[in-house]
Amino acid sequence: MEFSELSDYVLKGNVEKVAEGTKWMLEHGTDPLRIINEGLIAGMNTVGVLFKKGDMFVPEVMRCAKAMSGGVALVKPYIADADIPSRGTVIMGTVRGDLHDIGKNLVVMMLESQGFQVIDLGVNITSQQFVDAVGKHQPQVIGMSALLTTTMPGMSETIKALEKANLRDKVKVMIGGAPVTLAFANQIGADGYASDAGSAVELCGRFIA
Repeated sequence: MEFSELSDYVLKGNVEKVAEGTKWMLEHGTDPLRIINEGLIAGMNTVGVLFKKGDMFVPEVMRCAKAMSGGVALVKPYIADADIPSRGTVIMGTVRGDLHDIGKNLVVMMLESQGFQVIDLGVNITSQQFVDAVGKHQPQVIGMSALLTTTMPGMSETIKALEKANLRDKVKVMIGGAPVTLAFANQIGADGYASDAGSAVELCGRFIA
């Protein structure tokens, strides 16, 4: 089993083959970190490129991410958490009143596949819950999602709540979702806007670099 084969199984979203290949490598003494970086993450890197070009779609990407996550779960017992390089911490959540999570979940999967530690708060998250999470986890980035125009004000409320809690200057805020625009991001004082999961990953990379 070569790293390129494992990457290809991730690219194909083949959960069973990724698991089989990962187990085989572990049983044959392959460096666990190399399995993650050169096999699993390398495959998701290609997925990210294809998705951004429009050559892959959300269901395919989520299947690939599921395959990669399954492989990572098998490798984790063989390495200490401290040995897994983290690019930084990102808090993600869908704002108050909004129960949509497919887009958010895709961003979470893509971020995790790129080495970010993600705290996924879920859906229908109030501004205070975002503030509490920032205080607890001390992330570099907070990402808010909305799919309804009626829930978009929750993004502005959260930014104001962060300011009131004296946390605004400690975290970068990015927003996204179908009705969200760059103009709206600028209007409410967000640090950035991501139109898709690939852009969100790039934005986090720039924020944390």
